[in-house]
Amino acid sequence: MSLAVDNTDPLVLIVDDDEEVRSALRELLLSVGIDACCFGSTQELLSADLPERPGCLILDVRMPGASGLDLQQHLALNGSTRPIIFLTGHGDIAMTVQAMKAGAVDFLTKPVRDQTLLDAVRAAIEKDVSQRAAARLVKQHVDRYAKLTPREREVLREVVKGRLNKQIAFDLGISEITVKLHRGNVTKKMQATSVGQLIRIWELLPAGIREGSP
Repeated sequence: MSLAVDNTDPLVLIVDDDEEVRSALRELLLSVGIDACCFGSTQELLSADLPERPGCLILDVRMPGASGLDLQQHLALNGSTRPIIFLTGHGDIAMTVQAMKAGAVDFLTKPVRDQTLLDAVRAAIEKDVSQRAAARLVKQHVDRYAKLTPREREVLREVVKGRLNKQIAFDLGISEITVKLHRGNVTKKMQATSVGQLIRIWELLPAGIREGSP
């Protein structure tokens, strides 16, 4: 099964072993203009060629083979941040707590009101759109940081600590003029307009970069 379509429109992935439930959910979503695709098991979903479209997952909890909770754990371990809504007829407090602690957007029980489900889906899609935008921004910053020279990275680390040019020059054993040149290059390459913005960009970089060596 291939869903590799380049599209920025939201796509909801429905995973439920009950074909009637899958069809009803898909029809409901399509009725309000939200695209959806159905899978009968977690394995069927994992075997699919999924597109990079914003959206969310609607998962049943108990299914033959791997459960919805198993799938949630698998996706998290593989770095997926796609929001998940659980929809089940077999939910209990322990399951709800486990799912929500693991980051589920909502845990709904069947039968569920159409509007309740649609509200949850819209909230999940908004969350995914926001997450994807944030991830793109971080990637831009990481790509720009990668273009800095080792010395420019050293200067950047000192600048975001609030160090003055003369302090940086003394610590690095270079002239103050050289520090100014490096600061200018850093500001230009990171596309920052002020020290404050440079600090905000730095704080958005992954911890591995901020805590690692220049």
